[in-house]
Parts: sequence; C-alpha cells; structure tokens
Amino acid sequence: MESKTQYHLKLFVVGSSPRTEQAIASLKRICEDEFPGCYELVVIDVLSQPALAEEMKILATPTLIKERPLPARRIIGDFSDKESVLAGMGLLVR
Repeated sequence: MESKTQYHLKLFVVGSSPRTEQAIASLKRICEDEFPGCYELVVIDVLSQPALAEEMKILATPTLIKERPLPARRIIGDFSDKESVLAGMGLLVR
C-alpha cells in the first residue's frame, strides 16, 4: 500500500458478548487486509463509558465511526460483509 493515509476508527460495543467479539474480529480483519499498519481502532464499551456514547450520539451497537480521513462516517452492524463496510466508510467505489 503506497498511501500513508491514517484511518482513525472508533467502535462502540456493549459488553463482551459473542456479537461484540464477532464485530471486533470482522473489523480487525478488514483493517488488516485493507490498511495494514495505517489504522487506529479504539473499542469503546458503552456500559463503561456511557457519557462518551451519549456525547457521540450512539443509538445502537455495534457502531463504527470513521473519524479520519474525512468525511466522517458511521456504520451500524456486524461488519461481516467487507464490501458493505468499505462502502459505508466511503472507501469502495462501485
């Protein structure tokens, strides 16, 4: 990958459930495939940090926020479909 673009991602989840673990694993796999060494993924448990979830207006989980590169994007789901995730992040041109 020639681009040095840094991807800043925040993943909001609830607790440590199988759904949470699946979302994290799927997202990490996509990031490693598409942006190896060029991303920062912060996982935020809304049970532990409810004020941050409220500030970011998180209404459902898991929710991914791509903060950078701009424009910011939000995706809600399990992140199992790589093309849908990339499209939601505005990174897949169809």
